[in-house]
Amino acid sequence: MSTLAKVVLVEVSATRRRALAAMLQAKGFELHIVTSYGDAIAVISATDRAQLAAVVISWPDYSDHRANDAFALLRAREFSQLPVLVLADSTEAGAVNWLMKRAQTALLLWSDYSEAPEALSKLIAPIHRTDPSVSHRGLQQLRVLFVDDSPTVRVAFRRLLQSENFFVDTASSAEEGLERALAADFDIAIIDYFMPGDSGAGLVRKLKANQKTQAMPCAIITGTYSDRVITESLAAGAVECMFKSEARELFLARMKSLSRTIWDRKLIDNERRRLHGILNSVGDGVYGVDSAGKIQFVNPAALVMLGFPHREALVGKRAAGILHHAFEDGTKIPASACFLSQCYRDNQQVAGWQTVFWREDGAPLPVECTVYPLDIDGQREGSVVAFRDVSQRRLLEDELRWQANHDALTKLHNRAYFEQQLQQEVARLRRSEQLSLLLFIDCDRFKYINDTAGHAAGDQLLVDFSHRLKQRLRASDSLARMGGDEYALILRNVAPNSAQQLAEEFLRALSKTPFVYGDKNYWITASVGIATIDRRTASATEVMQNADIACHVAKNRGRNQVYLYSDDSKERDSMDVELNWSVRVEDALQKDKFCLLFQPVIPIARCDDLAAPGTLWESARRAMPRARMFFEVLLRMVGPHGELIVPNAFLPTAERYNLMHSIDRWVIQHAFKALKDYAHSDQPVGLSLNLSAQSLANAGTVDYIQDRTIAFGIDPKSITFELTETRALNNLSAARELIAQLKALGFRFALDDFGSGFSSFAHLKDLDVDFLKIDGVFTQGILNGGVDAAVVKAIAAIAHSVNKQTIAENVDRPEIIEALRAAGVDYVQGYFVGVPKLQMELADLPALAAADVLDFSRETEIRASGLRTEVANLEELDALADNKSTSGEFDARDPFGFAAIGRIAS
Repeated sequence: MSTLAKVVLVEVSATRRRALAAMLQAKGFELHIVTSYGDAIAVISATDRAQLAAVVISWPDYSDHRANDAFALLRAREFSQLPVLVLADSTEAGAVNWLMKRAQTALLLWSDYSEAPEALSKLIAPIHRTDPSVSHRGLQQLRVLFVDDSPTVRVAFRRLLQSENFFVDTASSAEEGLERALAADFDIAIIDYFMPGDSGAGLVRKLKANQKTQAMPCAIITGTYSDRVITESLAAGAVECMFKSEARELFLARMKSLSRTIWDRKLIDNERRRLHGILNSVGDGVYGVDSAGKIQFVNPAALVMLGFPHREALVGKRAAGILHHAFEDGTKIPASACFLSQCYRDNQQVAGWQTVFWREDGAPLPVECTVYPLDIDGQREGSVVAFRDVSQRRLLEDELRWQANHDALTKLHNRAYFEQQLQQEVARLRRSEQLSLLLFIDCDRFKYINDTAGHAAGDQLLVDFSHRLKQRLRASDSLARMGGDEYALILRNVAPNSAQQLAEEFLRALSKTPFVYGDKNYWITASVGIATIDRRTASATEVMQNADIACHVAKNRGRNQVYLYSDDSKERDSMDVELNWSVRVEDALQKDKFCLLFQPVIPIARCDDLAAPGTLWESARRAMPRARMFFEVLLRMVGPHGELIVPNAFLPTAERYNLMHSIDRWVIQHAFKALKDYAHSDQPVGLSLNLSAQSLANAGTVDYIQDRTIAFGIDPKSITFELTETRALNNLSAARELIAQLKALGFRFALDDFGSGFSSFAHLKDLDVDFLKIDGVFTQGILNGGVDAAVVKAIAAIAHSVNKQTIAENVDRPEIIEALRAAGVDYVQGYFVGVPKLQMELADLPALAAADVLDFSRETEIRASGLRTEVANLEELDALADNKSTSGEFDARDPFGFAAIGRIAS
């Protein structure tokens, strides 16, 4: 939008203001950004109304007298027609009522803030509709040639015609009249009948005989009424016979009648020229035929497409004989079977008919044509055929068909095509005694190479891996890339008991030589799962599940392994448990069967009252009534009987089935909402959320977080995102990029489980985080002295040297707090600091009492791999809280995951 007029943007939230301003400026709006309602009153009042295009203003979340004054100003007479776009969190009655009482106003919810530029454009520049009744007919003068041998008559009629807005030129004889008519363009000639030399009728005949003037209407004017004069004049080609002695009004009436005829003819000629121009300029080929199928006209595009040099090569010839006389393979089409000829004959309309036209050089041209019956004034005049060359479209359709069945990177068949092949093979073997094998092959080192050497190296590895597999194939085998680094292979008609040997031959082919990228060599291995296909195989789905299970087992046994699925093995039971958990996770996402708990994180400097476990956070809150209280968000699944299921039970499955980024988004949505619900409390709140490795790699994570931040009006400084050290280092480039983008918006980051990874300190320079969360293993071991105490002290010292702070998790005893204080740790969290609270209680933190703590006294049931754990009372939970599982598997000793600090990502 190009305009010098300014748009005043009034928004208190820095995050919303920054996002909205960037979006509006990108669309060309010139903004005057205002950060308070009081300043808005001053700016709007002081700005020249002519230079103020619109106001974009946010409806306040709560009553504010300065906001009331600003909205009252916009209702004032001076600004009543000023376009105003109001953004609000909801369609509350106050905003709607204000909107209904004011013109040039629109309301947009913050959840739809991306539509603000379009809404503002419509407000500023409403659509103006043109009255269709207005005529744009030209006002050009008609040019008249008046021929008469009398100077007096010439002057009199020149003045009379000029008074009626005619352009008039005169001539004194037939010879001079002919000369002037040939030298210039005239719309009408008025010629005296009696003149020396040639008569007026003679001049009319000469004008009609000349190609340049034959279309010009001619009228005879005479001073004598004579039947002979009138008859001769009309016979010569005159359209009217007028008399010098008749009243001026009658003469002008005749001229106006002639003028209307001339204007109508001009309009018809203009329309004809316009249609001719359109016909010649359209990119599609167009030709017309009569009812017998003879070509009457053809446009230049058709000549170019068909390769004919000029119209005469086609006009007058039968279209069936020269354009569509044969099928694409050259087989002649019988006249009685020619579909287009039938359309010409029967006056049919056909759209999108695909056929072949034959070029002048004898080559077939694939076309799509449309046949329109040509009716003029109710009379059938033949048909018009419009056609276009679809050769490129055919090539594109062939390419799309190829792409639908192939993987673009490796050029192998894709999953969809392979599943069709597998279904056909299962169906074939039901009628045979033969045996085939399905192999699932997983490249073991793909993720490592992709993350350390880059995506280009990963892509090249997949291409090389595919080539090595293809070298071992027989003509009857089928190979496909199933996605990522997974491949599937059908080996048809193999000998019984040969499965292991054949799979190991593929392993040897894959690992025979190293994969070379740049100046580095990488030895490649694979995990292979095998499933047999025979007449007893129930379905393609079953055999794919069997091969997938076998491949999973091969990877778990140490990789570079081959495993043959057997119905007698226990693997399917294990996979069934995983599938059950994946279904439950998806159901929980769809039906909001998750809930959030909140565990406090407090400064160790405020840990003064160590008498009562679980109450340190309350004393810290009382000591800092205006300071922001921080809580880590803990995720739980709500079971069928209302029991809370810890993340360790379902997150491993969620990771395997790529559900983690969906879980992260659920947590972000609901945590941000909880933070907004608590936004107007006297004591501000901050939250810490875990992000999974899948969210790190998801390109839409940053956009989603920014969108939710704006929608809920969250201050980014109140949110800390936690990244697990090992997961972040496995996705180092993605982690760095995500941290940089979100820190630019104001968010903070913590590196969780710090110290658990190899060379943890060396990675501090790679990840720009604000906090280091010391792994709970070291926290639990700090009282034993030795390595654990030294590691905690070293982490705290190094963190402070690079302007980072430390958080110790899994704090369950007062003695640990004193040891952490001595080591220089900044913050603590754990069961001794504070018991997690339900989400619904977060908005009423100051009112929480001891009875508000979660009641774990009823039986809590958690099923994971058939495990059942019962916790009877809070004292037993105290004992269980000493443990923290770091394996990523479900830990029966810590069923509620408090010691594990309730991860969002494992």
